[in-house]
Amino acid sequence: MTTEIVRAPGTAEAFTLHLNAHAKKTNPWTEAQDAILSDAGLKAARDTISGWAGYAPTPFVSLPALAADLGIASLTYKDEGGRFGLGSFKALGGAYAVARLLQSKLSERLGRDVTMDEITAKAYPDLASEITVCCATDGNHGRSVAWGAQTFGANCVIFIHATVSEGRKTAIESYGAEVRRCAGNYDDSVREAQETATREGWVVVSDTSYEGYMDIPKDVMQGYEVMAAEAYDTLSEPPTHIFLQTGVGGMAAAMVGPAVRRWGADRPTVILCDPDQSACFLASMRAGKPTPVEGDLDTLMAGLACGEVSALAWEILDDHADAVLALTDDAAVDAMRLMARPLAGDPAIVAGESAVAGLAGLIAVLKDDEAKGLLGLGPDSRVVLFGTEGDTDPALYAELVGMSAADVRGGGK
Repeated sequence: MTTEIVRAPGTAEAFTLHLNAHAKKTNPWTEAQDAILSDAGLKAARDTISGWAGYAPTPFVSLPALAADLGIASLTYKDEGGRFGLGSFKALGGAYAVARLLQSKLSERLGRDVTMDEITAKAYPDLASEITVCCATDGNHGRSVAWGAQTFGANCVIFIHATVSEGRKTAIESYGAEVRRCAGNYDDSVREAQETATREGWVVVSDTSYEGYMDIPKDVMQGYEVMAAEAYDTLSEPPTHIFLQTGVGGMAAAMVGPAVRRWGADRPTVILCDPDQSACFLASMRAGKPTPVEGDLDTLMAGLACGEVSALAWEILDDHADAVLALTDDAAVDAMRLMARPLAGDPAIVAGESAVAGLAGLIAVLKDDEAKGLLGLGPDSRVVLFGTEGDTDPALYAELVGMSAADVRGGGK
């Protein structure tokens, strides 16, 4: 049986599809996986986040015209562009992890269990202000951590790498954080954040995990699961396929975990999607173990410009992600434009560069009969996508799409 397809290298239509030999729908949800993501953890995160000012489930939008055009039964898109005014799903993770961290630290300081309601109410502003959180980011996670720090009263320093846009830097600064630009790529900024935090006595709030750093990323991922629960609660039957943009894998694992726990062997087929210039899950699944990719990881899909998989995400996705796709930036831009100028009958959606790798992957494989066959895609397929950001860099969005987000939302062409 074919396990990998490579199509049209060097062209805009290029993609690589690799089947994960370890994944099976009959694989159980293990005790180790439940220690990372669990129904109890999801309930705690949902109870907390749903109590924050401005909380509302984000739209889960049906795209029947596009589904018909692609030759599948249904296509549904979870639009995270309006989440807490931050423009992305990351608001669920980083801010929740900051709140959990402050709850733990203040409980230690006061010698009693501090409640999450006390954290939300900033009950101990002097103690909270003595705590500095930091992280490395491509943009959206740093914005969430900065917002969480501002909301709950901590100090915040954010590290960005060389290719993060000035627009994203300014957006993070608007939440009161100090932003430091580093040389190198995303993984270099992760190391610099950790080294600085160790030296200064700060706490890293990262959405990626690595040896010696596991607890806080669990909280980040548990916050992300709220997005999955909002979507899955609306479905009368499980989707047949989920296409997920991946990056370090935390979001993808958080979408897969509730699907496995909810549906078991009836879970959807899971396809991970990444830029071909930073396809660390492709490299890792080819090797059968976490394997970094080197270089500047230069891609328009800035939120996915990651060279190393998260250890926690790997624990889940190695068992439960069926395939991985690597795609071009051009495919992502085409998908952004398609969402902005939809087929008749579908709503226009503002989808940022890092929101559309899943859609781009779906479109790519549906044009290829062999790939469709390997993934079991056809006229009965019910596909779910998670649109993880809106126009988090408005100027870049307008440049790529040819119209502003406001014009898209207003129905302009």
